[in-house]
Amino acid sequence: MKTYSISVFGVVQGVGFRPFVCRTARELAIKGQVCNKGAYVEILLQGTEKQKNTFLTVLKAEAPERAVILKIDTMEVQKEPYASFEIVESEKEGGTVLVSPDIGVCPTCQKELTDPANRRYQHPFINCTSCGPRLTILESMPYDRERTSMKEFPMCEKCAAEYKDPTSRRYDAQPVCCPDCGPQVYLLDRAERGRDAISAARRAIAAGKIIAVKGLGGFHLCCDATDETATARLRTLKHRPVKPFAVMMRDSSAVKNACYITDKQQEVLEGYQKPIMLLKRRTDSRLAPSVAPHNPQVGVFLPYTPLHMLLFTYDDGVQVPPALVMTSANVSGAPICRTEEDIRQEMLSCCDLVLSHDRKIRLRADDSVMDWYDNRPYMIRRSRGYAPLPVFAGKGRKKQVLAVGGELKNSFCIGKDNLFYLSPYIGDMSDMRTVAVLKESMRRFSSLLAAKPAVAACDLHPQYNSRQVAEELGLPVVPVQHHYAHVLSCMAENNYMDKVIGVAFDGTGYGTDGTIWGGEVLLCDPKSFVRYTSVPPFKQCGGDAAAREGWRIAVNLLYDFYGEKEREKAEALMEELHLASSEERRAQLYMATERVNTVTSTSVGRLFDAVSAILGICRESTFEGEAAMRLQFVAEKWPAEEYSFGFEFMPKPLCKRGSFRVMNFAEAWKDVLDDIEMECSIEETAYRFHVSVAEMVAGACMTARQETGIKVAALTGGVFQNRLLLRLCEEVLQENGFNVLTHSLIPPNDGGLALGQAVHAMYRE
Repeated sequence: MKTYSISVFGVVQGVGFRPFVCRTARELAIKGQVCNKGAYVEILLQGTEKQKNTFLTVLKAEAPERAVILKIDTMEVQKEPYASFEIVESEKEGGTVLVSPDIGVCPTCQKELTDPANRRYQHPFINCTSCGPRLTILESMPYDRERTSMKEFPMCEKCAAEYKDPTSRRYDAQPVCCPDCGPQVYLLDRAERGRDAISAARRAIAAGKIIAVKGLGGFHLCCDATDETATARLRTLKHRPVKPFAVMMRDSSAVKNACYITDKQQEVLEGYQKPIMLLKRRTDSRLAPSVAPHNPQVGVFLPYTPLHMLLFTYDDGVQVPPALVMTSANVSGAPICRTEEDIRQEMLSCCDLVLSHDRKIRLRADDSVMDWYDNRPYMIRRSRGYAPLPVFAGKGRKKQVLAVGGELKNSFCIGKDNLFYLSPYIGDMSDMRTVAVLKESMRRFSSLLAAKPAVAACDLHPQYNSRQVAEELGLPVVPVQHHYAHVLSCMAENNYMDKVIGVAFDGTGYGTDGTIWGGEVLLCDPKSFVRYTSVPPFKQCGGDAAAREGWRIAVNLLYDFYGEKEREKAEALMEELHLASSEERRAQLYMATERVNTVTSTSVGRLFDAVSAILGICRESTFEGEAAMRLQFVAEKWPAEEYSFGFEFMPKPLCKRGSFRVMNFAEAWKDVLDDIEMECSIEETAYRFHVSVAEMVAGACMTARQETGIKVAALTGGVFQNRLLLRLCEEVLQENGFNVLTHSLIPPNDGGLALGQAVHAMYRE
């Protein structure tokens, strides 16, 4: 009889892995033990070599659905004989740690939730070994009950028996509880608890009220998504004029009644991560117009906690609609409310009642948001369900780094060897509450992952709050240029570490020359980059207002295009298009001429805003990206098959601008003006503009390849959330022999920036 030590690395905590190991060993008549070591699971197995091999085969083939096995190390050791096979107490050790994200309610628990004969019937906290809270209740590793929020709720005898029974679905399930021993729901500042509280919340929703609901990683604001009065009131209270609301649907049939969805999209929507998915809304949908104004898509997701499910279906006779607005409870730019104190300070004026509970949220986690591209997910916000699963990049270095991320859509990243752990979404660093959350979350993550970073990476911008956070850590600081970090993020997601031609298009990024970049082609590897070309620099007048008001950019582009000699022609066109009043035009001209409140920019995001404004689609944005997004939606209405893109494609060559060559945006702008003069439809003009930008990108990449021999292009940055532009660029590059890297589960926007920062900090010389 031999004893084997088997170390299993991966996502093997909080997913029912140890119970699975125990059951498998006992079925094979193997003795020994399994222990959670924090960084891995250790199995001591006593049996024959044949038993060991059979065990390993089953381990790899039948591991729990939520487990991810990355590596298995096996060696023979000397141990005294074991009497049986048992799960033993966890022992924390250093090394690679993988923390499980929160897991939505599994189908079996969902059946129990609706079974009147089950003792957990309508229990708002039902869970098992395969589902339930993980990251958001975790205080430290290893993942055991005494290191979670559930330590405050001692198990009753029945739950304890299930917890210890290897044949039970709740064997070793850390959050296990029942109505007798688990957390309780209640209405904040009111007497209703338990069943009465849930019924009161449901009645409020049915009556057109707005409620706040405590979820896994924070509070939501909730109302009837089919009630225009309720959704419009929520917009007014939250000071959110048109930015889309997320909608939680009762089930997949409700989704199909409101949206178009493919089988693969439905598979992801129903998966255990339960992300918000952007789907095309049906014309006969009953959703209120205020859910997503000016938007053909709607972000939908399914209930992922028992409490969410009970809001839809309960035995109280109240009829709740199958679609509820479920938007993060937070002030714009601030982090999601985590505690009742947060709600009292920030959100009480926005809701009629608060449905809360007494299980503490240890770590915030907003809902993940994804679009769909090339028949696979295309992440917009990576958070609950996905973070903090790591990205593998490169061959690894024995080093630990911390990247604090960007100023907008912040998330941070911890790198250990070749593993990079991107945090859940944090928020915008312009709000000091978000800065405080960033600091708190970094401390907690460093503890969970047993990380001791040697350096801190941050954005190059000298005045960003995120950079100040990095400089306060007491570590050597590595500033990383914004667009270089974007490209490295895309490279890391694709685990491609050789040189690439990186195309980084976004709204704002601080350049190495002190100007605002945003339309860059960079030659990159993890160690360094060279700015190869950019869109032509243009004047951006009006400070922060120019980032919101695309008409300002359009006015200055028109003045520059027509020049001093044809200023009257430019102003006549502005008058005809109702682009700007005479006072606004004079103010822009003065600021540009005198360089008052004016900066130089290469931002492609602002150029899209300008085209949206000049076409009369969106003169100014009420939220980041609104004008460009609406331009995309208009362009997608154009019947693309009537535009022979593949035959008409003409790469736009680079233009000389002093000692630096720039992309030929002038031709793209001229195409827009020509279309306006010929009175083409705005749908055709918007589509042709996207084509022109793709031609500009292809021309730059082809020239770069000719001069450098690099045949791989990476498309990244917030502008590439535009699926149409992404598709056109990818198609023309592939047609011309490029291998094209794109994002999927890491956002192309600033939410993925920290990953690129961490990669550079890890691999730089």
